[in-house]
Amino acid sequence: MVENKRKKNSRQRGSWTHGWGAKKKHRGAGHRGGRGNAGSGKKGDAKKTKFWENVNYFGKRGFTSQNQKNIKIKAINLAHLEAMLDSLVAQGKATKQKDMIKINLSDLKYNKLLGAGKVNSKFELTVDSASESAINKVAQAGGKVTVLPKKEKEKASNEA
Repeated sequence: MVENKRKKNSRQRGSWTHGWGAKKKHRGAGHRGGRGNAGSGKKGDAKKTKFWENVNYFGKRGFTSQNQKNIKIKAINLAHLEAMLDSLVAQGKATKQKDMIKINLSDLKYNKLLGAGKVNSKFELTVDSASESAINKVAQAGGKVTVLPKKEKEKASNEA
């Protein structure tokens, strides 16, 4: 035959604390000084050091530009591009026509060309943006840099 088990609260009748230790302890967050970072004011000495250690705890930091949301610049230097040249041609990501090497940097997931390094090869590069020094160095080596206008960049980012 099934035996009915008494409920826990009926067993705790007559007990002041109902299993919560002191009488005051099961009343919200009062016995622990509040929730979260409460009690960290003038008299909250135990918590003050936690705030002092974390320099960025108070206040707001910086701002988010509304114009350039989600645009992260991934740049490549000419020296790095020159070093990668053989492997890019082998993989088919760069095409060689006579003495000119054509590379679309957005296919390689780069959106900016920087001018650090020497240029020994003739490049025909297509990129979202490029520094003036990079454009000049490629032009001096007999190459050409095509910088895409902003409308084409927006279309390309919307398609991806």
